[in-house]
Amino acid sequence: MPNRLRAAFYRGGTSKAVVFNGKDLPDGQAVRDRIFLHVLGSPDAYGRQLNGMGGGLSSLSKVVIVRPSDRDDADVDYTFVQIAVDEPLADYGSACGNMASCVGPFAVDEGMIDLEPTQTDALVRIYDTNTRRIYHSRFPVADSKAVEEGDVSIPGVSGTGAPVVLEFLTPGGAATGHLLPTGNAVDTLKVEGLGPIKASLIDAANPVVYVRAADLGKTATEQPGDLDGDTDLMSRIEAVRRAGAVAMGMAATPEEVKRSNPKVAMLGPASQFTSLDGARHDTASHDLNVRLVSMGNFHRAITLTGGMCTAVAAQVPGSLVQETAGIEGKDLRVGTPSGVLTVTADVRSASGGTEAVSAGTFRTQRRLMEGAVLYPAKLLEEPS
Repeated sequence: MPNRLRAAFYRGGTSKAVVFNGKDLPDGQAVRDRIFLHVLGSPDAYGRQLNGMGGGLSSLSKVVIVRPSDRDDADVDYTFVQIAVDEPLADYGSACGNMASCVGPFAVDEGMIDLEPTQTDALVRIYDTNTRRIYHSRFPVADSKAVEEGDVSIPGVSGTGAPVVLEFLTPGGAATGHLLPTGNAVDTLKVEGLGPIKASLIDAANPVVYVRAADLGKTATEQPGDLDGDTDLMSRIEAVRRAGAVAMGMAATPEEVKRSNPKVAMLGPASQFTSLDGARHDTASHDLNVRLVSMGNFHRAITLTGGMCTAVAAQVPGSLVQETAGIEGKDLRVGTPSGVLTVTADVRSASGGTEAVSAGTFRTQRRLMEGAVLYPAKLLEEPS
C-alpha cells in the first residue's frame, strides 16, 4: 500500500504548486526530493508529467513548504522547490514570487497564524529561505480563513479573486549578495558563437540577465511558443544566461551554472502586441515589453520575481531596463505574453551606490484541492 502525505494544491498568481506543511514531511532532504519528484511526475521524457501532478511547464512543476518560523521578524518560513520536468532534479536555487502569494493564506488556513474572530485583514511576515529575505503578505480574511473570492484580475489567469498584496523587503542581492553583482549597470558579455553582447546583470528578488531583444533579432512582442520553437535563439539565450551567471559570480564556469538561476529577459520598447487571450495592447498601455526565460522555456507571462527585478532595474541609472522603459517614478507597467503587469519598487541612492528598499505587486491565489498525495514506501529507503 502507498504512503499518504497531507498536502494542498494551489494556484498562486500564474503558477501552480503542491503545498506542504513542513511538520508533515519526513526528515532528510534526499527523501523529500524523491517524494516531490514522484508526486509531480518527474522526470518525464515526454515533457507532460502525466504520471504526476505537474503540468509539463516550469510554472506548473513546483513544490512549496511552509512552517512556523523561529525568527523574531517572521511568522512563517517559506521554501520553494523547482521540480525539473525532464530530469530528476529538485532545485532550491531560486525563489518563486507567484507561489509566494499562497504562503500567507495557506499559513492562515493551517492555523499557523493567530487571528481575532472579527479580523478582516491579515498581515503575514514571511521568511523566504531560498533568498534569505523577508516579505510581507496582506490579504482579506473572514472567520479566521483566507478569502479567495474577489474582483481582482491578473494577466494570464481567467476569472477574478481576492487581492494578495506582496512587499519584498531589501530584495537586492537575493542570490549574489549585491544588487549589481559586477558593480556595473551595463556589462559586455563575450558569448561563444554570438560575440560581444550588452547586458544588465541585476539581482533583485531573483537574478536576471537583461538583453535587448533587437540584439538577438527579436522584438519582445513574440508569443512564447514561437520563441521556444526557434532552436537557434534558444541556444543563444542559454549561452547568454551561462555567460551572465559566470560574470555575476554564480558559477566558476558556464558548465557549472544551475538551471533555475539566473533568468534571461529580452527587452523591447513599448509597442503594440497581442496577448495569449487574443487581447490587443496598444503602445500607451505599458512602458516596455519583456519576454523572460525560466528553466529553458519562455514564460507564458513573467515570473513575479522577474517582474519585481525589472521594476528595480528600471530605476538603476544607466541600465538597459531604464534605457528601454524611460520612466520616472516607482511604478512600472510590463508588457508580457499574457498582458500588462504593474509592479513597483523603491530604489534609492546610497553611500555604496544604489539600494533597493522594497519591491512589490499584487496577485490572486486559490486553494484548488486539499487532501493527501500518495507515494511508494520504498522512496523512504536510501537507494543501494
